[in-house]
Amino acid sequence: MEIIWSILAFIVAIGVLVTVHEFGHFWVARRLGVKVLRFSIGFGQPLWKRTAADGVEYVVAAIPLGGYVKMLDENEVEVDESELDQAFNRQGKLTRAAIAAAGPLLNFIFAIVAYWLVFTIGDTGTRPFVGAVEPASVAEQAGFAYGDELKKVGDEKVASWEQALYVLLSAAVDAEDLAVTVQRESGGKVQLYLPGDDLGNLVKDKKGVFEKLGLKPMTLPPVIGEIVTGEAAEKAGLKVGDRVVSANGETIITWSQWVSVIQKNPGKTMALEVERAGSLFDLDVEVGSISKSGQTIGRVGAAVHVPDDYIEKMRAEVRYDPITSVGLAVEKTGELSLLTLKVIGKMLVGEASVHNLSGPITIAQTAGKTAEYGFIQFIKFLALVSVSLAVLNLLPVPVLDGGHLLFILIEAIRGKPLSDEALGQIQRIGLAILLSLMILAFYVDINRLINQ
Repeated sequence: MEIIWSILAFIVAIGVLVTVHEFGHFWVARRLGVKVLRFSIGFGQPLWKRTAADGVEYVVAAIPLGGYVKMLDENEVEVDESELDQAFNRQGKLTRAAIAAAGPLLNFIFAIVAYWLVFTIGDTGTRPFVGAVEPASVAEQAGFAYGDELKKVGDEKVASWEQALYVLLSAAVDAEDLAVTVQRESGGKVQLYLPGDDLGNLVKDKKGVFEKLGLKPMTLPPVIGEIVTGEAAEKAGLKVGDRVVSANGETIITWSQWVSVIQKNPGKTMALEVERAGSLFDLDVEVGSISKSGQTIGRVGAAVHVPDDYIEKMRAEVRYDPITSVGLAVEKTGELSLLTLKVIGKMLVGEASVHNLSGPITIAQTAGKTAEYGFIQFIKFLALVSVSLAVLNLLPVPVLDGGHLLFILIEAIRGKPLSDEALGQIQRIGLAILLSLMILAFYVDINRLINQ
């Protein structure tokens, strides 16, 4: 069901964003007097087709990985003399450039509208409390500790983990020194520093920036709130209110860490150190096992204790008035566009790992997860992918919109277009580049799945 849900969410997401993109080309072409022959969402065998009264053929095709707008063009079909003025190739350079740029432009506008909705309706996130800090990580060396709340990252105040991680990612891509103001559990504020060189090295690692940074969001502490009768926890003597301090010598800081340790040790006996009413003592637990998704994982039959004020304490809501949200949405779209370009540039020169790429599999997984989380999270996902789609299409690669714009610029400089032979050769090179990128993205996706 999870796979089916991800596929459906992916189809909806790509369908929306491709429709937006192609409608940009379609609308501007029609407004500027170019005849449109076909508006297709997807490639390959048509699943649905309808010809409108004006002669435009609307198609939904089988492969939902893109789309196209086919215009009247002498380079593709023989054009009746009465329609020559409506042929794309007969248009001026500015008209052709406007049509080529319209698709990415509408993707940018879509992202701005989406972020405006998010800022206006309100986005609920998690307050940036630090949970586990990985030993020997960049975060530990900088002095971060369990319970710290990130208040300011660089020059920006942050209210949620999402805001904090975005600034951290930008600094990592730029390899900039970054000051982070945190509030300690004791109540005092301190300023910590993340060296730019260390941050820059994080984007080169295939494990990902945040995993290598070593900062993890705070989750519930390993305090038992419920014991299942007859299962391993009860048999070992664990009680409600006990706090697990260590397991087989490994210090346990969060409940999620405790769950992970248990799940990795089905059928094994574990030596626990437990705190009860202020006193420490040792006990052994024989971990049970269950089958989940075809795998055998450990289970002890204990549930976490959730304090009454926990949800309210960890909840962060970011909301602005409609006017302020316009400026913030434009700013967010611009920042994401610049960040996307920087990451692409870093990958091209070998300063960022290609494992930062996301292909259709990862996008489908993310689409499914965000759709499950709710409307706002899915809209944010659509905005992010829309920006990526716009930026990628504007790259000066033949067969992309940016390639068409490059050809028009070359034509303007030379005073005449490139020859058909040169155009054909360049288009083949562009197609090879695009196919190589798609294969690489699939490889990264599959490798990511295998190593999950």
